[in-house]
Amino acid sequence: MGDSKKRYYRKNVELFILLDKMKLWPARSGILHGIKTIEKHGNHAFITTHCGEQIQIYNSRNSRAARWLRNKWAVTPCKKCKVPEWKLEKYSKTFFDSHYGSDLLHK
Repeated sequence: MGDSKKRYYRKNVELFILLDKMKLWPARSGILHGIKTIEKHGNHAFITTHCGEQIQIYNSRNSRAARWLRNKWAVTPCKKCKVPEWKLEKYSKTFFDSHYGSDLLHK
């Protein structure tokens, strides 16, 4: 899987759409968890990670998790989730810009 192209997304996209696309969750400790399932209930969602953590989140563009994903402040993968190397490489080659890139609109 030698896909090393850069990906550009709009900076201010909704958190749920961003999580659906990346399948990564930044913990407050700076660890990236792999997302197993996302159950949406209006503006709230329940995330289950591959290591068994369950998290309730709110759909906010300015949330801590959204900012951490955009700015790549969480870079250490969870050892229990076993995030694949290709997904981490894809995450590292993803860039966010306010005037350029895909809007990641609802499907």
